[in-house]
Amino acid sequence: MTQTPDQQSAGGTAAERRPYSVVIVDDHAMFRTGVKAEIGRSVALVGEAADADRAIAVILQTRPDVVLLDVHLPGGGGVEVIRKVHEKNPEQKFLALSVSDAAEDVIGVIRAGARGYVTKSISGSELIDAIRRVAEGDAVFSPRLAGFVLDAFSGSIDLATVDEDLDRLSQREREVLRLIARGYAYKEVAKELFISIKTVETHVSSVLRKLQLSNRHQLTRWATDRRLV
Repeated sequence: MTQTPDQQSAGGTAAERRPYSVVIVDDHAMFRTGVKAEIGRSVALVGEAADADRAIAVILQTRPDVVLLDVHLPGGGGVEVIRKVHEKNPEQKFLALSVSDAAEDVIGVIRAGARGYVTKSISGSELIDAIRRVAEGDAVFSPRLAGFVLDAFSGSIDLATVDEDLDRLSQREREVLRLIARGYAYKEVAKELFISIKTVETHVSSVLRKLQLSNRHQLTRWATDRRLV
């Protein structure tokens, strides 16, 4: 079939367009390997990092079109990476790619400046499309998170209250809170976080006191209401 001039022009533009450059930031080497295998033929992988400090250095050096950024990293979280990079390069685009869909994580990285947030259940083709859309200026969210983000920023969820309450808790207390709210027994929490059962009990008591809750049932409902589990 003979192409029209417009079709030829569009095809030429697509053919000549360079692949979007990407840096992958995640502390699990096997996950980074899997992502590279899924998207490596469709994007230009220009760097990777396993911790916050290395991520900041690699991103500033390579200036990719999009950074695939995990939320939780050794040496500082994804929010810290975004803030430090944006101090030097405010135009850098980030797409959060995380196993977590907790409110504090989603809202934290979006407020910091990420252009999207998808969970690690995303398929390779969906991730490639999300990278393209973020590179071109769109905001991208996993379907389950899209409604939540709209609710949060439309005022349906009191973000100030969520932040204020969570600010009272240490990072470890937040981790314990989330696991307890998901129904983990103290022994299971201890195993998951590599701490003693006694330490778990101490953290739970501290969380209950700081949030002014009386028991585990109230804690679970508190976390569920704020979409932390």
